[in-house]
Amino acid sequence: MTGILAHDSTLSLPAEWLIREDATTVQYRIPDERIKAIAETLLAFESRLVWIFCTEEAKDDSFVLWYVFELAEMRRYLVLVQNTQSPVSLVNIYPAASRFERAITDGFGLQFAGSPDSRRLFLHEAYPDRFHPLRKSVKNAPITVSDSQIPFEFRSMEGTGVYQVPVGPVHAGIIEPGHFRFSVIGEDILNLEIRLGYLHRGIEKLAEGCSPEKGVRIAESVSGDESVANACCYAMAVEEIFSVQVPSRAVYLRALLLELERSWSLLSDLAGMVTDVAFSTAASRFLILRETLQRVCERLTGSRFLKGVIGIGGITHDIPDDLLMEVTDMVMKVRVDLEGLLSWVLSVPSVIDRFSTTGVVREPLIDPLALSGPVARASGRALDVRSDHPYGLYKTHPIPPVTRMTGDVLGRFALKGDEVLASLAYISELVTQIPAGRVQAEYKACDGYALAMVESPRGRTLCYVRMCEGSIDRFA
Repeated sequence: MTGILAHDSTLSLPAEWLIREDATTVQYRIPDERIKAIAETLLAFESRLVWIFCTEEAKDDSFVLWYVFELAEMRRYLVLVQNTQSPVSLVNIYPAASRFERAITDGFGLQFAGSPDSRRLFLHEAYPDRFHPLRKSVKNAPITVSDSQIPFEFRSMEGTGVYQVPVGPVHAGIIEPGHFRFSVIGEDILNLEIRLGYLHRGIEKLAEGCSPEKGVRIAESVSGDESVANACCYAMAVEEIFSVQVPSRAVYLRALLLELERSWSLLSDLAGMVTDVAFSTAASRFLILRETLQRVCERLTGSRFLKGVIGIGGITHDIPDDLLMEVTDMVMKVRVDLEGLLSWVLSVPSVIDRFSTTGVVREPLIDPLALSGPVARASGRALDVRSDHPYGLYKTHPIPPVTRMTGDVLGRFALKGDEVLASLAYISELVTQIPAGRVQAEYKACDGYALAMVESPRGRTLCYVRMCEGSIDRFA
């Protein structure tokens, strides 16, 4: 038996199940029938289920489920690998498993026994029956739309005074489409169901067969305001497979770009939050600060969204020292302006009235819902990949997590403001320490797989990559 926790041998798995240990994970291959019992044991030890994903084995068309758990005592993630054709649902143990399982059912066609919710997730009514795009047998090509479309069944709530408020998928702003179905009594929301996927792009399928270099460009396109985070996460997984040592200068510059992206992305959040309480004057000032930082991004990399700068083995081109010092003054000015702006906004009674005690996320909900990032930290949990599972420069130059305790909109607003200030201070300190040298290491492609994780502006981001014969076999 091998103990999972160093201090407690009661949480252990047979040594013969251990299949791999690397920089980020400890992996065990478990018998098909044991997953539920092991999950219950892990829950008793307050572990968090952070991801379930699926891969298909080309040699025999079998399916493998990967369960990723986080334990407070471990720097690495615990990964349980299960070969199965008939998986069982873990929703009754880990509620967060629901969306993971539904995504796997859509993508691969695996049905989870005992699942309380088997509705489609990202495949909408127009997709034909028995269409599972992530199977190897399915080619990335136009599909025939289904003629018989069964409407999606939203959960209904009944009672005196209960009514539904449908919002979307078409919105009056520039946000992407999403349908929100509220069940309410007066102003009290009893239930909310969210339907997304109207613009599902099939990125996982798109990546199949691509070169590792093209994979970086695909990864950075997953989310427009998290280009660096997603590209870095993918690149780190590939670098683990290829055994690449990223040069020191590139490690520093990646950290700078990650924190710069975090800053302007969170400024967008702050602007959106005050917009939602009709405080347009404050919103415009947050957007001015965001614009300043995006111009810094363009000055440094040629892209306002920091696209095209992350590469396997480092970054694609160097940033001159004189240019780095030039933008430092702009970053510090944004920090000073933001401090004054936050102080002003948080002194406005109407803002406090609308933010305080609204949308409270209680700390006990964090683990069951697999929450991370600013949402978790604003509810008192210092969950941050940069400190919990350090990567890159954060191994030697940590950023202490910022937390708030209230868990409401006010707490999340204040926390995001604090995180921008912390990131800008980190950037200013970093610029004076960046060493000289190369910014990209040479590498040779090889087969293998790896899991990587980073802290994006929204929270924990994980990426799995499997390379086969020089191209991407699976990207998740």
